[in-house]
Amino acid sequence: MEMQTNTNTMNEIFGEVIYSYTRAQAIEDGNLIDASVTAREAGWRVPVALTRAAWADCVRWDDRDSRRQTYQDEAGRLLDVLWMATIAARRNCDVQAFRFQLYRIPRGGKGLRPRLVDLVCRIGPGDNGEPVSTITLPGKD
Repeated sequence: MEMQTNTNTMNEIFGEVIYSYTRAQAIEDGNLIDASVTAREAGWRVPVALTRAAWADCVRWDDRDSRRQTYQDEAGRLLDVLWMATIAARRNCDVQAFRFQLYRIPRGGKGLRPRLVDLVCRIGPGDNGEPVSTITLPGKD
């Protein structure tokens, strides 16, 4: 008796895939920003990406922001996000999605005071079924 693959079974149930949007395409399009290299420095063993909205809120920082508000750099802000996600992941190692918090200086104003922001980390299958992690803003991505 010949066994059917999961793809064949899924096609039988739902029909053929009409359209798919892969993680690789989202990274190429800029909807996800790959942070895997820096994530390894923060202790991650799987690829990590941030949504464009999470990046814009918690990581993005340019010279203009430093002149207007205070000196910071994107590399440091990214490492802060990934380190806080690492700590939260260790506390939530048995779940596929968890919230964590981070203090960051919001962009675009004159504020110098860090503000607390909630983020969500989802761990799931990548394009080839491998584990990957995605950091998002809650309810926005």
